[in-house]
Amino acid sequence: MEGPFIRIEDTGEVVPLRPEITTIGRGRGVDIRLNDPSVSRLHAEFVRRGPYLYVVDLGLSRNGTRVNGRPIARRVLDDGDVVSFGAARGRIGGVPREDFAPEVELRRAAAPELTRREVDVLTSLCRPALSDEAFVAPATAREIADDLVVTEAAVKQHLLRLYQKFRIPEGTNRRTRLANEVVALGLVRPTPVVPPQRAAGPPETQPATTTSRRAS
Repeated sequence: MEGPFIRIEDTGEVVPLRPEITTIGRGRGVDIRLNDPSVSRLHAEFVRRGPYLYVVDLGLSRNGTRVNGRPIARRVLDDGDVVSFGAARGRIGGVPREDFAPEVELRRAAAPELTRREVDVLTSLCRPALSDEAFVAPATAREIADDLVVTEAAVKQHLLRLYQKFRIPEGTNRRTRLANEVVALGLVRPTPVVPPQRAAGPPETQPATTTSRRAS
């Protein structure tokens, strides 16, 4: 088989990767479908650039994507690398060998400078992905607007500037790509969930007792 491919561990199926982008996940609309509950509907994608192949995590679930056992955001792949999507695994083949450090990630080391409001937008955007529920998508512009009590138009303007700052290209799943980059850079972290406490009521009082003495 010419070109890069992935061999699915559970089934042994060998799937060639598309010339540009190959999506992988549990949903019906992906290119490679993995029937495993630990896999997100749109979990990751393989991207080919000339002779190079890298994998991008898109699921934003707590199960994440790993290469040779290590969690990644984006990672250049070598021939023989094992990629895990949740509990599902596959081995990469057909990648030309080169004297290239496999530990190099394509993610930028430094985050762009952000305003206070942009941080608020990113925090609201990523909040669903950092919840205890698995397989959730980032917040929509409408949900961010409701959360921050601003107009949806204002949120969309902030998102456009953030796409430019983080160099997120136009295309599908743009919000997911932005949220994935923000989480990978550690700009937004899960906030501990404080269990609701019952409102304290007035202290209980013992009923008053009266003692009567019979007149002697």
